[in-house]
Amino acid sequence: MAVADVEKILAEDSGKDLLRFITCGSVDDGKSTMIGRLLFDSKQVYEDQLSAVTRDSKKWGTTGDQADLALLVDGLQSEREQGITIDVAYRYFATAKRKFIIADTPGHEQYTRNMATGASTAQAAVILIDARKGVQTQTRRHSFIVSLLGIRHVIVAVNKMDLVDFDRERFEAIAADYREFADKLGFETVHCLPIAALDGDNVIHRGDRLGWFEGRTLLELLEELPAGRVGPEGELRFPVQYVNRHSSDFRGFAGTVAGGSVKVGDAVMVMPSGRQSRIERIVTFDGDLGSAVAGQAVTLTLTDEIDISRGDLVVHPDARARVAEALDARVVWMADTPLLPGRQYDIKMGPRTLSATPELVHHRIDVNSLEHQHVDQLDLNEIGLVRLQLSGSAAFDGYRHNANTGAFIVIDRISNLTVGAGMIVRQVTDTLADRSRNVVWHEHQISKTQRAGQKAQRPAVLWFTGLSGAGKSSVANALEQALFQRGHHSYLLDGDNVRHGLNRDLGFTDEDRVENIRRIGEVARLMADAGLVVLTAFISPFRSDRAMVRELMEPGEFVEVYVSASLETCEKRDPKGLYAKARAGTIKHFTGIDSPYEAPQNAEIVVDTEQMSVEEGVDVILDYLKRRGILH
Repeated sequence: MAVADVEKILAEDSGKDLLRFITCGSVDDGKSTMIGRLLFDSKQVYEDQLSAVTRDSKKWGTTGDQADLALLVDGLQSEREQGITIDVAYRYFATAKRKFIIADTPGHEQYTRNMATGASTAQAAVILIDARKGVQTQTRRHSFIVSLLGIRHVIVAVNKMDLVDFDRERFEAIAADYREFADKLGFETVHCLPIAALDGDNVIHRGDRLGWFEGRTLLELLEELPAGRVGPEGELRFPVQYVNRHSSDFRGFAGTVAGGSVKVGDAVMVMPSGRQSRIERIVTFDGDLGSAVAGQAVTLTLTDEIDISRGDLVVHPDARARVAEALDARVVWMADTPLLPGRQYDIKMGPRTLSATPELVHHRIDVNSLEHQHVDQLDLNEIGLVRLQLSGSAAFDGYRHNANTGAFIVIDRISNLTVGAGMIVRQVTDTLADRSRNVVWHEHQISKTQRAGQKAQRPAVLWFTGLSGAGKSSVANALEQALFQRGHHSYLLDGDNVRHGLNRDLGFTDEDRVENIRRIGEVARLMADAGLVVLTAFISPFRSDRAMVRELMEPGEFVEVYVSASLETCEKRDPKGLYAKARAGTIKHFTGIDSPYEAPQNAEIVVDTEQMSVEEGVDVILDYLKRRGILH
């Protein structure tokens, strides 16, 4: 081949975009076989590799006289002995349209940590499901981790269709089951297709036995998926890796641009200190640059001599990161010993290592139902929302805003092993922290009991929960009127009203809903301390969040009122037209449609608005309050 031909091929190859994708799912779903088939049928396997696989297949393979293509990926001896994937295996291949890097990850629950590692750099995920077994717990766990790590494009490959006689109804049932679960995870695209990886049906070539499937093959989908992740645009993030002093008159700060861009002359701020300066030079091994963008490794020098250390974050002053000594994060726990509040760990956020102590576990997430469960610790492979108190101030972003500056790993201080991976949800400032080192509770000279006695009542918080349209506000408003007419002192906290002021900065993601309820709980506690009967009308979809508010109150003060109505009834009522918008896709994270609602299991009061009128519901509540001695 002529030199000109080689250069032409290299030029064409350099112009192709790159897609990194992960393969995951339950154990023995055929991930390695599918990748081996993808490599073999796309002619990415050299003759000596195929000869070695053919030879090893006689010793380790599970495919009889055929070459076991899974051995192209499973390279460890223990993997070949057991016929499973243990470590993450990376493979490169290219087609005429695109270049690919595949991360083949293990399906065993024991190796969930390896799967999370492979997903952390992927732009898409191929999730395999055994057609005989359907959607498994590990399928759901991997899907949830994939969504947490910001992957938005998923291909669901229902494999081993040859073992179910290429049954179309079986495939469609599995696809429907998976889509029902995935609707809650926020993926942008979910493509489902049937394959038989052992023989290559629908991997690259269509195959006659799947002639009833009219969709695209696996490779066609991979060539069409968007290749980028959503990232911050224009927001400089430059974590300082180390301070470069190669001579007495040079002091530079080396690292990789993790977001946005920077150019000579830009005003910059160093966080968490807040000191400001300007960029004097952008230095590289090949010479100075006028600017640098995300992904480039450079050394920055500043016009001013200011104190900067490893782990500091350089940003533009008008696009600052968060700075706090405490944070809430989604944590995937990867150790046999549980995550325990009060135990000290090290966390590594980019180049910086800090000591951190879990203060509490807000909730654990059930990977099957996505329900939030109240727990005191996280065990192996469990995922939960955890509050961490840091040993000092740190600068960071929310993970969804910038994965590079919003992630961390948890390190055991004794063994020095990585025991968890975290994705930051939000900062916890001193004013929001549940317990502050510098703030103490002020005891009033007039007690709560005295204030309530003056009003002929006992303080209480009536927490109305239910789907949108169930009738929470209607019942709560009518109850407030009834209390007023009887001379009692109450106040109604309504969800919409609170979001106009106190919580106007919050959206409707699961994380924002948690913070919304936490703030309301703190306000309700203060109102109860004033001796009031507090009425709160909020969807508050998660049991763990309602349990969190209950714990803020004294025993007997929190009264959960479940305003019950079926989703069908609520949609028919749809007083604000929100269900119609959610069904149309114009509203995201809407409870009951694409975000779950966890009905109370032991509510003190149940008001079924399909069976009761508003007046009847009020009578039930008043009767309860009188029997409990809340109303005198």
